[in-house]
Amino acid sequence: MNITFVKPKLSDIASMQALVAPEIESGIILPRSDDEVATNIRSYTLAVENKELIGFCALHVHAASLAEIRSLIIKENFRGKKIGENLVNKCVEEAKALGIKRVLSLTYKKSFFERLGFIEIPKESLPEHKIWADCIKCKHFPICNEVSLIKTL
Repeated sequence: MNITFVKPKLSDIASMQALVAPEIESGIILPRSDDEVATNIRSYTLAVENKELIGFCALHVHAASLAEIRSLIIKENFRGKKIGENLVNKCVEEAKALGIKRVLSLTYKKSFFERLGFIEIPKESLPEHKIWADCIKCKHFPICNEVSLIKTL
């Protein structure tokens, strides 16, 4: 397996949307319009094998000291090969380079993030703008089973 991690181009948006569509349909990942992805294109990191998109995630900056790992997706037949772990670690390194002190994740995959050094926190401690900007778009809002985790850098 020869996987590279790259920053996307605007021309990658269609393949990114196609990859994440099943997880959006199931309510695992929040929907993002093409325009929203384009506006935030620099926050994404792609995992590519032989020019095929096999996964991605984003580092979304909320404040000078807080960012969030979001939209983590790995193509189903590539799961379990540490690609997600590598993507999250790339985002954490990017956060460190920016001087961010804490990285947040809202997830259904608690143990995955705990293995990467994240610890669970109460959802009530999330920044209010996170709830109103993102969570309100979710089909599960306000009954949410996601877990909030944070990693201090």
